[in-house]
Amino acid sequence: MDGISTGLGTGPDLDDPRWTVAERVAGAALRRFPADLLAVAVHGPLAHGDDDGGGDGEVGLLLVTYRPGTGPAPATRRVDGVLVDLTVTGAEDYLRQARTIGPLWPLTADRYVATRALRDPTGWLRTLRDEHLARLARARPAEFSTAARQAWYRGSAAHARAARLAEWYETDQALLMLGEARLAAATVAGLMSRTYFRDPGDAVRRTGLAGADMTEVGAVLRRQAEELAARGRPVDGTVDDLLDG
Repeated sequence: MDGISTGLGTGPDLDDPRWTVAERVAGAALRRFPADLLAVAVHGPLAHGDDDGGGDGEVGLLLVTYRPGTGPAPATRRVDGVLVDLTVTGAEDYLRQARTIGPLWPLTADRYVATRALRDPTGWLRTLRDEHLARLARARPAEFSTAARQAWYRGSAAHARAARLAEWYETDQALLMLGEARLAAATVAGLMSRTYFRDPGDAVRRTGLAGADMTEVGAVLRRQAEELAARGRPVDGTVDDLLDG
């Protein structure tokens, strides 16, 4: 990789054309922005190293900069037939995100704990993982319930919209909104069980929502509303509740 040590060792995944592209992009970035980049890593299937290795998936590449607003701009492009999703973030901003328990936590946490370094001379990625895990250890149950309630609202709104579109025979739009409702319900399930997922597809698959129809998703959302109420975070409230957050 043009003289850049990856620290990846050897293995069958290195034959995956996505690794070749990831290393090329990382090498180019490090040559062009040598004073800006603190760490470079991959996340997603390549970081786990246990996908099919067929080379037809995307490369999730993370560039961590010393200061925000430096380095290349975030971008998505196809390089030699491989889709590359380039995330560029300041180190402190990313650490702050890793310490946040929000409604999208089940879909973002994997990036904090399962990255694979292409360049990390200071061990910053280890710090990222440790900061996130320490935050989880300190998190109170109410934090996850609050985030789950916020995700539930998104799912409930998408489900209601999907049902209305289906009544209007707007089938394509209804299916799109139903997909959003499935994902939101899966996110609620992840928050209430403190489970994170690799990606949206993994979320709906592992929660049994991948093939759920309109009625099934509605039933899941109703059960989740009941559980949230039992946890002290009901989805319904008064005007004062709304203004008090």
